[in-house]
Amino acid sequence: MPSEITRREALSGAGVGAALGVLSTILPGSAFAAGKSEDNAVDLLKLPALPYPDDALEPVIDKETVKIHHGKHFAGYIAGLNKNLEALAKARESGKFDDIKCISKDLAFNASGVVLHWIYFSTIGPVSSKAPTGKLLELINRDFGSFETFWKQFAAATKTVEASGWGVLAWEPFSKKLMIMQAEKHQNLTSWGAMPLMVCDVWEHAYYLKYQNRRPEYVDNFAKIINWPKVEERLVTYCSI
Repeated sequence: MPSEITRREALSGAGVGAALGVLSTILPGSAFAAGKSEDNAVDLLKLPALPYPDDALEPVIDKETVKIHHGKHFAGYIAGLNKNLEALAKARESGKFDDIKCISKDLAFNASGVVLHWIYFSTIGPVSSKAPTGKLLELINRDFGSFETFWKQFAAATKTVEASGWGVLAWEPFSKKLMIMQAEKHQNLTSWGAMPLMVCDVWEHAYYLKYQNRRPEYVDNFAKIINWPKVEERLVTYCSI
């Protein structure tokens, strides 16, 4: 078996194809300083460098949290995904799929972690507009009534995710509307076809060093570092509006 798994092989993995397929379409090659294949596709199986310094999100998120979150947790999902894909390749090679339930479950967990962390780190930054503009604002006003109403709903949904998870702003392609989702444990409660545009990580590793158990305070401050132009860029470029 080859020592490295190519991006195309990764995309064919059972249980991970949907997650990585979404990632490959919503993230432009410039999102992170990641290695690229010959066809200029982002290498999804290697940890990308942060697009800003470790301390760039202070005082909202402290330097140490960013370093641990990116260098340990995000890296851990990528390592787990590589391990899962290797296990799947071995099962295919041997023709023995006795462990496919476990492999598929782990693939969903790690691939979802990779997808959401890519979006998280690439849609926040040190320079943030207070609110969206352009087409994104137009759709938010249409689907939620106003930006203020949207943010109240997004913040409330994010603050009340049970246990660990995410608040998600997504584009739902069938109704062609924006939607807000709670993602518990990030591989659960998904909406098939929905494309995440902006996410707020509320696993405790994302905020605990600074905020301890004060998740609502973290979510309120998170609004200060959202890079709305990047969010709109994903909407306009990768969604059929």
